[in-house]
Amino acid sequence: MKNDRRAFLIAAGALCAGALLPAHAAAQLEVQQAGTLRVAVYADYPPFSAHGKGVDVALAQALAERLGLRAEIVEFPPDENMGDDLRNMVWKGHYLGHRTADVMLHVPVDAQFAAQNDKVAIFGPYHLETMAIARNPERVPPVSGSAAVAFEAFTREKIGVELDTHASDFMLHVLNGRLRENVVHFRSVDEAAAAMVKGEVSAVMAPRSQLEAALKDHKQFELNTLDMPEMRVKGWPLGMAVKAGSKELASALSGALADLQRSGEVDRIFTAYGITHHVP
Repeated sequence: MKNDRRAFLIAAGALCAGALLPAHAAAQLEVQQAGTLRVAVYADYPPFSAHGKGVDVALAQALAERLGLRAEIVEFPPDENMGDDLRNMVWKGHYLGHRTADVMLHVPVDAQFAAQNDKVAIFGPYHLETMAIARNPERVPPVSGSAAVAFEAFTREKIGVELDTHASDFMLHVLNGRLRENVVHFRSVDEAAAAMVKGEVSAVMAPRSQLEAALKDHKQFELNTLDMPEMRVKGWPLGMAVKAGSKELASALSGALADLQRSGEVDRIFTAYGITHHVP
């Protein structure tokens, strides 16, 4: 993905644990179609959303059910940046005529980012994403410390990254560009992981959740979360966005998420897709 993510929280609504939102309260929510929660998720973005399945799809369905609504899932391709995605899918609509959603998932919960996008309300962090490296331990030692130490192996070994991502930008410029000849680009994290299985690269840098899902059947590889001073983005909470002013909807969704977290349903959703759930 082209977008980095981070942290701001809107207060949770007063929903009783273990109870669905009452029908009369559901009718007051700022949804476009009565009885339906229209949810925007990224297309072709496993393990979060792809072809009607994924963590974000399952979470959207659970949130809608909690509110006594039917989930309508809208998978959309990313634009140039997440500000464009919020405009297209939350507060304005696409110039080609695509209708907005009631809520969008997988949005960075970050105060600075929220201030730059004041036509939406960003809230409800449900997972802490981090950058990581999956590696063949026979070819690459554990990755830790400063970049000069951690990435020394990549002066010899090749590392895969997805095109147009933070991982790509970082690997091309770290150590004054010394590693760029050994950085191999792929169309997706899944393709990069498949190349590592074949031995074409010895490591892959990407968000940890994507690496865990892509390599869940290949336990011979090891993952290291990256936490080095040279990294601008190390981790970011993933949350939701609704149109600014939709306070009732934001409050109801916050309460529904809190209920799902308390019940363990959010953990179960992540586990079902082979991902370790990290609470923000």
